[in-house]
Amino acid sequence: MKSASIPSLRVEPELRQAAESVLREGESLSSFMEESLKAGIQHRKAQQEFIARGLASREEAKKTGEYFSADAVFDELKSMLHDAEKKAAK
Repeated sequence: MKSASIPSLRVEPELRQAAESVLREGESLSSFMEESLKAGIQHRKAQQEFIARGLASREEAKKTGEYFSADAVFDELKSMLHDAEKKAAK
């Protein structure tokens, strides 16, 4: 059961019309806004976690002095992708 509300959102008529134009059958503007808010929150959390991992990696590299070139990283990722594609094809 829902127990809290989000403040009203005043928008330009064009934005409301754009939102209404993409509603699925049976979907309300309120449910669309709720799903959009959830997706936005998830995106921001993932972004924060990504940045935190990057900063931690930077600190580890500074501490150990071990760095990797972009080319080496891309080569490793390509190898991993190739291996995964081969495994999926089986």
